[in-house]
Amino acid sequence: MAQLPVSPLAPEGFPTLPPIAGVRLGAMEAGIKYKGRHDLALWLLDEGTTAAGTFTKSLTAGAPVQWCQEALKGGSARAIVVNSGNSNAFTGQAGRDTVKATGAAAAKLAGCQPSEVFIASTGVIGEPIPADRIPNKLPHLFGKVTPDQWPSAAAAIMTTDTFPKGATATAEIGGVEVRVNGVAKGSGMIAPDMATMLGFLCTDAAVPADVLQGVLARAVERSFNCITVDSDTSTSDTVILCATGKAGNVPPAHAFDPGLAEFAEAVEAVCLDLAQQIVRDGEGATKFVAIKVMGAESDAAAKRIGLSVANSPLVKTAIAGEDANWGRIVMAVGKSGEMADRDRLQIHIGGTKITDQGKVVPNYDEGPVAQHMKGPEIAIAIDIGLGGGQATVWTCDLTHAYITINGDYRS
Repeated sequence: MAQLPVSPLAPEGFPTLPPIAGVRLGAMEAGIKYKGRHDLALWLLDEGTTAAGTFTKSLTAGAPVQWCQEALKGGSARAIVVNSGNSNAFTGQAGRDTVKATGAAAAKLAGCQPSEVFIASTGVIGEPIPADRIPNKLPHLFGKVTPDQWPSAAAAIMTTDTFPKGATATAEIGGVEVRVNGVAKGSGMIAPDMATMLGFLCTDAAVPADVLQGVLARAVERSFNCITVDSDTSTSDTVILCATGKAGNVPPAHAFDPGLAEFAEAVEAVCLDLAQQIVRDGEGATKFVAIKVMGAESDAAAKRIGLSVANSPLVKTAIAGEDANWGRIVMAVGKSGEMADRDRLQIHIGGTKITDQGKVVPNYDEGPVAQHMKGPEIAIAIDIGLGGGQATVWTCDLTHAYITINGDYRS
């Protein structure tokens, strides 16, 4: 597959991610699928690092996901191994053998147990990776890791992504400053629970594994699980958060510790930044779309309504065509399965009110809406008028380029 042009919605550049104490990382070309680019990344984590993770809810999850779910029970991490170009999903016993060999090889290098190694893969489904391919490359990569290679690692995990994705934030726990860094990949097969996306976050905070899990789960629900490009959920979704404890703060006793609030906000901020970058890199995307739903029966109902709109091919193609066809939003609200009242429904696009009391507002002027549709950032607000539930989801438009990219994916 030819190198794709960088998304017009891409940020100006990769952010500066300062080193995280207790974390070294690197990347290299392993020849798994791509030629002339890095496709294998390694994180090495100091002893005492705790881990949390969330994964795809797909019932056809790949062998790396199943490995990580088992490893997470120990709550400890010493290494993360990630490859792109091949998802090692739907590969039977061969896939499990590859993961096992990779875990053993990384554990030997890191001086830990295989259960402290987390493994993730992304790319084509159904093509086995030779069991010795990654293990044979790891010793060379092991000798190249340094604390500052976040950009290289971010680039190595990309598939149809057009730019590497990174984010960072700081917070305080008990008066001690801590930092959170994260990288992610994702461009297509993106829908909640989670998406064909991988995310790897590290912090120098001291946080027990069970507390860290609560922080990550909440952050993922409000970020990665609020985005969609094409409504398709991958076999490989993985987000891992590791805490080295090197900052020296007093570890919080539980996830609801008031002193943990700022840290939880920082983790969520990094996740949301990465999630929105994934949408901005949606395959063929030219528009970044924020859909805010309010007045629903519950927050969960608001989210389902928002995703019904965000996943509608008719809504997404109208946005691609810069067509102010608000009737498609009415349709998508109505099919969501959640309570809605036609006569209470209000729709705004770009701040312009369009509907009220079951019809278009008097003297509606489509001009400002049409002008808003020509821009790269589209804002849709939907008031259901029934309750206090609210949610925001993010998506992109659906263009001809999406078909081209996915029609050529395996070539």
